[in-house]
Amino acid sequence: MSAPPSFSDRSAIVTRLRAAGCVFAEDEAQLLISAAQTPADLAAMLDRRAAGLPLEHVLGWAEFCGLRIAVDPGVFVPRRRTEFLVHQAAALVSQADAPARQADEATHAEASHGPAGQARPVVIVDLCCGSGAVGVALAAALDPVELHAADVDPDAVTCACRNVAAVGGQVYHGDLYEPLPAALRGRVGLLTANVPYIPTGEIGLLPAEARLHEPLVALDGGPDGLDVLRRVATAAPQWLAPGGRLLIETSERQAAQAAEIFAGCGLLPQVASSDELSGTVVIGTRS
Repeated sequence: MSAPPSFSDRSAIVTRLRAAGCVFAEDEAQLLISAAQTPADLAAMLDRRAAGLPLEHVLGWAEFCGLRIAVDPGVFVPRRRTEFLVHQAAALVSQADAPARQADEATHAEASHGPAGQARPVVIVDLCCGSGAVGVALAAALDPVELHAADVDPDAVTCACRNVAAVGGQVYHGDLYEPLPAALRGRVGLLTANVPYIPTGEIGLLPAEARLHEPLVALDGGPDGLDVLRRVATAAPQWLAPGGRLLIETSERQAAQAAEIFAGCGLLPQVASSDELSGTVVIGTRS
């Protein structure tokens, strides 16, 4: 049996990662070396990565919007393109005339606003939350917020609880809106959902890392990839505050149809895209 690699065997680690098909072998080697506590620990992590386990599952975390998000084995790994959704959502709220915040303040004008000049929290609901990365990133970008997140996958909920609790949010286990507190109806300023949007017939074309190590429920969006998006959009007007926004990530080819679905649900749609992040987000505003 070969000896565990030492922390100085960086070139050997890079070589093995390259042989396993890791495109960014040098960067991954440095991350594994930094995360390992002992040579035996490093060897075990290297074995898992070389066997095809996602790097984030090996490390136990993913970098997202400059934050370190805990990601447990079997939980959907947040993608860099989803950072575009966060940027879009934060920009909408940060506008001086952000209607979602104004609507919530008007609805609750009789409530105490705390210290003079303190803004009322933006009410955020993150559906299909996975690890909770989107909600946590929004909480870091916007202050103050009232964050609620939900997912149908119990493993994702367990993972998200650790991340979301750190920013004072709540996580619920259940199908889309079903587990949310009824008191949120008509109060949500930002409703985000990184829904599964891969058409069922294309799941087999995904990289093995996703197909074998991430939950199918987080990937499969039905025959045209828009089944869950339709369900989210249909009920969104009941939960959004006047002027509140729904933001859903989708593919570029699905964006036009998704916008039509939003419009059919009574939301004013727009599509935003980022070439840099290869991200597409459909935004719907409750008028």
